[in-house]
Amino acid sequence: MNGRDLVRSWWSVGVAGAARGLRTVRAAWRRRGADATGPGPVRARVPGAVREVEPGPGGGVIRFARSELRILVAVNGAVFWGWDGTGPEPSYALAGACPEPDPRAELEPDTDGGWRVVAERVTVAVSRHGALEVLTPGGVMLRRDLPPRWWEAEDRGPARWLLRSEVPADARFFGPGGRAEAPRSREGKGVSAAPVTVPVQLVVADAGTHLLFVDNPWDGTVTVREGAEGAGSGHDRVGTSELRMEGGPVRGWVMVGTPARVLLMWASLTGAPALPPAWAFGHHHVREGCGGEDEVRRVVAGHQERGLPLDAVHLGDGHLDGGRAFTVDQDRFPKLPVLADELRREGIRLVSAVPAERWPVEAPRPDLTDARVGYAGQAAQGFAGVWHTGDASVRGGRVDALGLARAAYEGLRDEVPADERPWVLSRSGWAGLQRYGGVWLGEGAPGWAGLRASLARVLGLGLCGVPFSGPDVVGDDRNGSSELYVRQLQLAAYLPLLRTGSGPWEYGAVVLGYARMALGERRRLMPYFVTLAHLAQRTGAPMVRPLWWPAPEEREVRDCEDAFLLGDALLVAPVLEPGAVRREVRLPRGRWYDTATGRAYEGPAKVLVDAPLEHIPVFARAGAVVPVRGEGGGTELEVWAPASGRSGGGLVVPDDGDGGDGPQVERYSVTRSGPRVVVRRETEDGALEPSRPVRVRGLDGPGGQM
Repeated sequence: MNGRDLVRSWWSVGVAGAARGLRTVRAAWRRRGADATGPGPVRARVPGAVREVEPGPGGGVIRFARSELRILVAVNGAVFWGWDGTGPEPSYALAGACPEPDPRAELEPDTDGGWRVVAERVTVAVSRHGALEVLTPGGVMLRRDLPPRWWEAEDRGPARWLLRSEVPADARFFGPGGRAEAPRSREGKGVSAAPVTVPVQLVVADAGTHLLFVDNPWDGTVTVREGAEGAGSGHDRVGTSELRMEGGPVRGWVMVGTPARVLLMWASLTGAPALPPAWAFGHHHVREGCGGEDEVRRVVAGHQERGLPLDAVHLGDGHLDGGRAFTVDQDRFPKLPVLADELRREGIRLVSAVPAERWPVEAPRPDLTDARVGYAGQAAQGFAGVWHTGDASVRGGRVDALGLARAAYEGLRDEVPADERPWVLSRSGWAGLQRYGGVWLGEGAPGWAGLRASLARVLGLGLCGVPFSGPDVVGDDRNGSSELYVRQLQLAAYLPLLRTGSGPWEYGAVVLGYARMALGERRRLMPYFVTLAHLAQRTGAPMVRPLWWPAPEEREVRDCEDAFLLGDALLVAPVLEPGAVRREVRLPRGRWYDTATGRAYEGPAKVLVDAPLEHIPVFARAGAVVPVRGEGGGTELEVWAPASGRSGGGLVVPDDGDGGDGPQVERYSVTRSGPRVVVRRETEDGALEPSRPVRVRGLDGPGGQM
C-alpha cells in the first residue's frame, strides 16, 4: 500500500464532554464522502514480531509478521511514522514536498530485539512487537504508542484501526480533546467545538513538549485522559490517548522541543501562516440582512458619528443574487465598485460573503479552477477580501474547505493591486489552512459558557498553527445581556480577529462608552498586532499564547485556562463570569505591571485585581517594548521599565499599509540603572538612538512591588 487511500475523505472533531480528569472527543468525523465507507470489522490484527529490517536515509522500514512500519527523521527534526509502509506523501496538509531525511539518523539495533533511530533532538525506539516510543536525547519518555490493532473487512475493503498512546503522568493535552479545545465550564460540562478542528495534539510535560499530527482523513474518535501523579507511595497514572479510525492505515508526524521550536517545525511542514493586510487587525462589522448600498453607508456613518473606529464592513449572504456564490444583487448594489472605492478612501474595506455550503457546481466536488476565477471576480468588484459563511464539509469534506481557501487566496492575489495582500476568512478547514488565511469562529455557544469556549478555541487554533482567528461579538439575544456584550467585546479587543455583529449603541449610552474604550485600545495596539503577525509568519508562533508558552516547565501555569499572553509582552485576564468586578490572576515568573494602575507585581503569584465593567485586567511584562499607535497616527514605543539592574527588549515590524512582504525587523534593548531607563535600537552598525517616540511606563505608577 502506498498511502494514496489516505487522501480521500476528511475529518473534524466535536467535543461531547469535558471533565476535570477525562475529556472525550466524540466525532463529528462524519462520513463526508462516499469513498469513506467500509464494511464492518471481522478480525482483530496486531503487527506481530519483527521479521526483517531495511535501513534507509533518516530511518528505514521495520517489517513485522503482519504489517510494516516506516520511520523517517527529517532534517528539520520532525519524525514521520507510517504503518503498512505508508509514506508521508501524498498529503493535503504538507505545504510542499516532504523534507529531506536527516543523513545522520540511522536505524540501529536496540535492546530486547527492538530497533531505534537516534537523532540530534529525539530518539525513536520501536519494540520487537511494534510499540513506538518517542524519547528525549537523554532517554526520557515523551510518548509511547502501543502496537496498533486493526480489523480487516471480509471483502478486503478498508480496515478499522485503533492506536493507544501513553504520556507521562504530569503531561497536559492541548488540541483535540485537550484543554485548549474542550474548556471546562463551572458545572463540568463540555462545550461544542468549532467547525475548524485540526487533528493536532500538543502535549506539555516536565520532560518536554511534543506535537503529534495524525495525517489520516478517515472518520474516527479520540478519547483523552490526563494522568495523575501518585502522592506519597502511590503509583503514577499515566495519561492516555485512544484513537479509533474507520479506515487506515494510520500515519503521522511527531515534533519534539520547546513550544516555539515545535511550532516552527510544524510551520515548516504545513506552511507559513499567510500575512493579513494591516487593516485586518482593525474593527470589522458584519452587515447581514437585505439592506443595500444606502444601508451600508448608514452603518458606516453610525460608527463615525459615535466616534467608533471601523476598518471593514462584511456583507452577508443578503447581498448575493439569489444566495448564489460570486453574484451581487444589482437592484440593491447597482454601483458596488463605486461604493467600495468611496469607503476605501475613508479607510474602510468591503468584504464579501461566499456561501461555501451552497456551492453552485453540480459536480460532487467544486471545480477549484473555476472557483479561482470566481474569487478574482470578487476583487474586480471592489472587495478587499472574502469570508466563507458556511461549512464546506456539508458538500464534500474539509478537504474541499481547504481547496476553497486556496482558490480564494490565489484568485484574490491575482486581481488585487500588487501592493496589497489578499485576505480570506474560513469557517471550516484542516491542517494547512493557515497558508491561505484565518478562521472566524462564528457566534459560538450562547451565554458565558460560549465566552470561555471562544477563548479556548482561539488558543487551540494557535497551537495548531492557525494564528489568526476570533469569534463574533453578538451578545446574547435571548436575554439582552449588555454585560455579556461588553465582556465579549473587551476579550475580542485582544484577539487577532475583532468582528461585531451588532452595534454597541443598541445596548444604550453606557455600553457605547465602554465599547468606545475597548475599540480605542484595539486601535492603539494595531502596530503590535501587525508585528505579531509578521513574527507568526516567520516563526509559526501563535499570536495568542497560553501562559506556559515561554516556560512550560512551570507547572503552576499549565492549568490556567482563564488568561492568555498576547505575544510575549502582554498578559490578558478577561472576565468570564457574570457580575464580576474583581478577579484573581495568576502571574508567571517575573515582574508584571497592571497597565491600568501602573502597579508592579512579582511573579509567580496569584493577585486579586479590580475588573470593573469599564475594562479587563491587562498586565505588561517588565522590560517589554510594545509598538503602539500615537495620537498623530504614527508608531510609538511604549516601554515598561525593567527592575533596577535588569534589562529587556522587544521587536517592531513596521507595516503601515496593505503590502510589503518583507519589512525589516527593528530590535530594541532596554536597560535600567536606578531611575534611568535607556532604550536603544540594535543594528549591525551598533546601538543607535530610537527613531520613534518613546514613552517609558512603570517608573511613577502607584503601589510598588509585592
